[in-house]
Amino acid sequence: MDFDQEISIESRSGATLHLYMTPAKGEPRGTVLVFHGLAEHAGRYGRFARDLAALGFHVLAHDHRGHGSTVAADAPLRRFASKGGAEKLLRDCHAVHLHAEKTFGDLPLVVFGHSLGGTIALNYGERYGRQLAGLCVWNADVSHGLDRRLGRFALRAEKALKGSDVASDLSRRAMFGAWAKSVSPRRTEFDWLSHDEAAVDAYISDPLCGFTPTVSMMEDIARLVFEAGSKAGLSLLPSHLPIHLLGGSEDPATRGGKAISELAEAMQALDCDKVESHIIDGARHETLMEIEPIRAAAMRSLERFLIAATDLAGTKGAS
Repeated sequence: MDFDQEISIESRSGATLHLYMTPAKGEPRGTVLVFHGLAEHAGRYGRFARDLAALGFHVLAHDHRGHGSTVAADAPLRRFASKGGAEKLLRDCHAVHLHAEKTFGDLPLVVFGHSLGGTIALNYGERYGRQLAGLCVWNADVSHGLDRRLGRFALRAEKALKGSDVASDLSRRAMFGAWAKSVSPRRTEFDWLSHDEAAVDAYISDPLCGFTPTVSMMEDIARLVFEAGSKAGLSLLPSHLPIHLLGGSEDPATRGGKAISELAEAMQALDCDKVESHIIDGARHETLMEIEPIRAAAMRSLERFLIAATDLAGTKGAS
């Protein structure tokens, strides 16, 4: 299902952002910004937007630079920017935030991110958390294990050998290739995304999905991961910010949800006192594209969180 509206807005980063919007049905409760994942686009979140709109939330989702229909002179498909891509991504997100406030007013605002979008959302929360009513990080791994550190060295070597604006074979093998092997037997190389065969087939047939990122894009992603998941980064989160973490027990991208549990523990150790963590039994990577009742279980936890977080923000605003 599609969004109600598609427009373009300008970002101070120099990008023309392709923005999808669906307004709340009935009395608005708040606004949700949706940050999509790697090698996909925001247009895939129309059903999710309608679910949230039915609960009273305005929903905005934009294509990140290097993805979908967003246009930037320094960001062709598969590249965030010629330089400073991570910073420009966050500027784009803030442009959408400001547009949401201009369009829908000063309602409680929650940021939701899936996978790479979850990593971006966590970075955004660390920077702008005091302006948020809640933060949702789904299916993202911001851990700093030895494999991640070795991966950064390997990326530098790949860049030295091949350049920055070519497809990263290293990332293709280490991510998509490895994750594909987590499902056996498998019908396609993208079965790790969901049990829903129609959703997997739609992803495969979508020309804007499933691409191999460039070396420079992977360098920017590594920077986002290390900054968001560091102790210094996590310590920037407001201690009373409601945070909803979610992963799937069959998601290879988060080690079966272990990355989500580790992130919750790290946040709680830094005195974040409103963190909730959910591991959905049987869910693969794209929880929002899963079969029922898997998707329904995830949505119930999110709906409860959004209502509680925006009610809390409204109470604070009235006091």
